[in-house]
Amino acid sequence: MIKVAPSILSADYVNLQPDIEKVDKGGAEVLHIDIMDGNFVPALSYGPGWVKAIRPITKMVLDVHMMVQNPERYVDDFAKAGADIIGVHVEATPHIHRALQMIQNAGVTPEVVINPGTPVSAIEPVLDMVGQVLVMTVNPGFGGQKFLHSTVEKIAQLDAIKKAKGYDFDIEVDGGVNDKTVVDCANAGATVAVAGSYVFNADDPVERINALKAATK
Repeated sequence: MIKVAPSILSADYVNLQPDIEKVDKGGAEVLHIDIMDGNFVPALSYGPGWVKAIRPITKMVLDVHMMVQNPERYVDDFAKAGADIIGVHVEATPHIHRALQMIQNAGVTPEVVINPGTPVSAIEPVLDMVGQVLVMTVNPGFGGQKFLHSTVEKIAQLDAIKKAKGYDFDIEVDGGVNDKTVVDCANAGATVAVAGSYVFNADDPVERINALKAATK
């Protein structure tokens, strides 16, 4: 069964605490927090202050996904704010090894992220350093996009490497996830599913969390 990570990008910012508490009590294991700088991606969202404010209201794992150019600048700030996982894009820094090492040294689980157009080979040299790999199943920066089925092959490639090398990282998917697309992801080896609009735009977010879990039993 896949772990579900609702993305607050699709939550109600004015009623963020009730939305978070609802999915927490509804069985979500992870809370996905998208950090966007208006540079690496066009949109802007959140900062360390948001993570610091969220930390006391939930025991869910806080998965901070930095869609930020040169993410090394902010690793310590997000670690101190209470992040459990910090994800950095291989496309966003020429020093991916150093960025992941900084996250590790801050006592936080390092995550490497790849865009739909980036091959798995680009991150293979650092897979031994990470606790999670995030495969973007849409182009990053905006919610509500259609799932790109071509990315499922990347999940399968990562799962094969994981088994061959004896690694234990989670494989997370983000973008266009629903109770249909999540099945192919889970079958290919995904262990965590980010779901934004599918969960928070529903009349019953908890029912959607249960649907994702039921689809991947």
